Amino acid sequence: MEDLAEWCLSSKERDRARARAHDAKEQREAVSAHALDQLFDGDWTAAAGQFLLHWYGHSSHPRRLLVLTPDRIVLAAPPKRVSVRQTERMVVVAEIAGADARVEDPLLGVHRSDRLRVLFHDGSWLTVVTDEERSEIHMHLMRLSRSDADVIGTGSHS
Repeated sequence: MEDLAEWCLSSKERDRARARAHDAKEQREAVSAHALDQLFDGDWTAAAGQFLLHWYGHSSHPRRLLVLTPDRIVLAAPPKRVSVRQTERMVVVAEIAGADARVEDPLLGVHRSDRLRVLFHDGSWLTVVTDEERSEIHMHLMRLSRSDADVIGTGSHS
């Protein structure tokens, strides 16, 4: 059936469909290569594993709100027991000092992705899946990388 649908498309449409399929395959491979398809590095004794244990202890609800401040990473979640409409009531469940961890987009500039990584000072990490491929945090990280490149390019950074 897929072959019939592809045959019915014009050659330009077929080329675009093939290019999209190829891009999607490369994106899946990049996600896997950067282990962004895994929740965390697997070490429950490292900072990321301990953070996850703490995080889940406050709320078992799968939805989280990730907020970046100048010196902190803040996570909020609905209350532990969620009933109708309580998912809108988020409470701060964890804060990570900027010195202890940073948020990064390992695929920045290579592929659009709904994945981010929280990288802890000890090298452990966890993956955060966003609601959209280019979340506000992704855009913020893109702006930061551009401004860093601008500063480095002018030779005015120390």
